Amino acid sequence: MNIFSLPISCNGEFFVFMYILGMVSAVCTVFFQWKQTLYEGSWWEVALWLYVIAALLTCLPRRLRGVVRGILYVVAYTVSLADVYCFVKFESPLNPSMLMLVGETDVREAGEFFSAYLSPDILLSNVGWVLLVLTAHVLWTIHRKCRRPKRLIMCEEGITAFLAKHTTACSTVIVALLAAAATFSSRNLRELHTLMTLDTLGAVEHKLTEKDSGKQFLPLYRLGFSIYANSLAAKQIDILRHVSEEIRVDSCSFTSPEIVLIIGESYNKYHSQLYGYQYPTTPRQLALKREGSLVPFTDVVTPWNLTSFVFKHLLPTYAAGDEGEWCDYPMFTQIFRKAGYHVTFLTNEFLPKAKQAVYDFSGGFFLNDPQLSASQFDSRNSELHVFDEGLLHDYRRLQDRDRQKGDTLRRGNLTIFHLIGQHQDYRIRCPKSKKHFTPDDYSDRTDLKPKWKRNLCNYDNATLYNDSIVERITDLFKDKEAIVIYVPDHGEEVHSRELPHFSGRMHSATIIKRLAREEFEIPFWIWTSRQYSTKHPDICRSIRLAAGQPYMIDALANTMLFLGGIHCPYYRSRLDILSPDYDTTRPRILKNQVDYDKIMTGEEKVH
Repeated sequence: MNIFSLPISCNGEFFVFMYILGMVSAVCTVFFQWKQTLYEGSWWEVALWLYVIAALLTCLPRRLRGVVRGILYVVAYTVSLADVYCFVKFESPLNPSMLMLVGETDVREAGEFFSAYLSPDILLSNVGWVLLVLTAHVLWTIHRKCRRPKRLIMCEEGITAFLAKHTTACSTVIVALLAAAATFSSRNLRELHTLMTLDTLGAVEHKLTEKDSGKQFLPLYRLGFSIYANSLAAKQIDILRHVSEEIRVDSCSFTSPEIVLIIGESYNKYHSQLYGYQYPTTPRQLALKREGSLVPFTDVVTPWNLTSFVFKHLLPTYAAGDEGEWCDYPMFTQIFRKAGYHVTFLTNEFLPKAKQAVYDFSGGFFLNDPQLSASQFDSRNSELHVFDEGLLHDYRRLQDRDRQKGDTLRRGNLTIFHLIGQHQDYRIRCPKSKKHFTPDDYSDRTDLKPKWKRNLCNYDNATLYNDSIVERITDLFKDKEAIVIYVPDHGEEVHSRELPHFSGRMHSATIIKRLAREEFEIPFWIWTSRQYSTKHPDICRSIRLAAGQPYMIDALANTMLFLGGIHCPYYRSRLDILSPDYDTTRPRILKNQVDYDKIMTGEEKVH
């Protein structure tokens, strides 16, 4: 028997059934109806892994080899069943969010889950194919060990004799196949190794925006990645917990009794009438501007074009260029709560859920950790909504609950609305009954294909609907001493007149002027109620004076602290755009790479 065929001959059953299981699991977790395709190198990569594992098993003593194989069978079938089940029930295979949810689930909740989601119809889904492989394997094992049929014995002896007779030929074939498998698999394995050796969750997320970030086509890949991502998140959570315990507030004058922060999503500045757009996408905001209660800022950028990265710059008192990482600094929500403000967080994106991409996991893990959530928020919503108006109902429900409890005597409230806004798919971001624009409205855009015009009108409809939502939010506070700040996380490319036409964000692209303008420039405005304007004319004057100054929203925490009248070591007046000490010359660095102002003036060299 030659050395190259020994791993397969000693572990033939293992090799065959695990290969079938691997490929069945891979095929059963592809969204073919979404025009996804199976990773072309999967057939070779599975074979390569199994050969390596079989070679290692061959090195073990016979008895121990059987025990280890049994353990591998249990792990492989269990993970595959869980992965395909999640794919069927939640339209997502195993991911970091699911693993985090499992870690936070107690015995009672686990029992409720199984009673709710395990049903006979699961056998007719893709899970049934994995169960079929398992059943065939069990029956084969019983048949082989209990009956030991003569034909099987003769077959094994025949194969052994054939391999012994054709040792050189078999060795050549196996070596050739291994070389081909290594060639076809090497690139994906390198990318996976790079992905799973990065130092931070942010770096992992950014790697995943690249075209080649490793194909996680196997359940064990996805489980390994989920464990790794959760371990990275756990490190930052530990740091954040320690930081939250050390927060110091010297005093608080509650300058603004009602502070509202509206965080939008994927908002292209040049699709707003406030910034000269020709279509009526923001008539309500325009009316508020004309009456003098809303002041739009004209030169504002975001440091990133990824929501999770923006949140890690928006909420902490960390600013781009500071020493250390974002998690080394307290979040302004924690400082507000420590100072005595009642903090409410209403999000339509960052709630823990099974069907959650790594981007949402990365952006929400520090908001959803029970201890960190308690340190930041007094009130939160508990469900996501198809449309953002659901958050308004959540707000009223929380207000009614507090009134029933008698919890209304507060010196200050900080309320954060995190909208889904114009997040792709734009088509589903506006109720059908509220859609206004049609493709026919863009007859002047002869450069656009019909499907691009549909996409464009869907985006403008979502923007118009967003306009109605922010007006309703300001309406909730019009009779209070309130100030409202609106800031989206980032911009979005929506078929600008420049070629090539594109919709979405170019995450891994070099930042050029067009990309900086479309994806990093954002709308930003501040609205004040009549009562607030009367009591704080100095702040309103500062707002109007600051409206044209250059600004990057990673410094927003400082303005929030100023508006709250919070005196603490974390406030820096040079980063507060409403302060006379504000540094207008501060570089605005995008993605830790390039200076926005130099890009726009042509001074920055693009490589």
